[in-house]
Amino acid sequence: MQEPGPRVAARAAGAGGDDWIALGAASALLGVSAATLRRWSDAGRIPVFTTPGGHRRYSRRALSALVPSRHADRVTVARLGASSDRIVRAYRRGGGGASRPHRPSVPQPWFAGLAEAELADFRQRGQAIVSELLLHLEDGPDAADHLARAAAFASDHGRRMAFLGCSAVDAVETFLQFRAPFLEELLRLAAHHGLDTQEVAALVTHVERALDRLLVATVEGHASATAGSDARR
Repeated sequence: MQEPGPRVAARAAGAGGDDWIALGAASALLGVSAATLRRWSDAGRIPVFTTPGGHRRYSRRALSALVPSRHADRVTVARLGASSDRIVRAYRRGGGGASRPHRPSVPQPWFAGLAEAELADFRQRGQAIVSELLLHLEDGPDAADHLARAAAFASDHGRRMAFLGCSAVDAVETFLQFRAPFLEELLRLAAHHGLDTQEVAALVTHVERALDRLLVATVEGHASATAGSDARR
């Protein structure tokens, strides 16, 4: 699609008011990268105009019309029958998770030394992360808030690992051992419900993005606790 000239762009901006948004906001609204949105608009898939200064502007109204169809095609965890209790059972089948932290494949000194109260603390935090993560994956109006709360619990997990004298590598390993059974259970449910390849790919991409956010929060929590400890020395 050929982009309108400056005069058309100026008229559109004046007529649309707050409806016209910049590239960054538009890409965030659609959940794609700025480079992807540029390609789509260059190919004529997304309406766009250029300001006199050479900046792209997109209609918020037009972009919002595309969002429902994307979410409508996404399989939610509720449709799969995923719940906190079901995920907990999956972790227990794997020998860890909600009943206690998922056991490392190679026993770690820090894990063997945990008292029952510390195990309970890990268990409660893990259950909170699972609950908030599942609520986020429902894509409801409070999805972002649930992910933020899950990230806060993950950050707290990272700090707690640092307080126990564990390294950042230890913190990442425990998170990965939480991540794998979570994904495995969702994929098992997807197979049980006969999801096609496209539906599974969309589900995994959605879940992976959320888990990536939690992994970053875990590392940041560990780093903040380590920095605080160093400052007190």
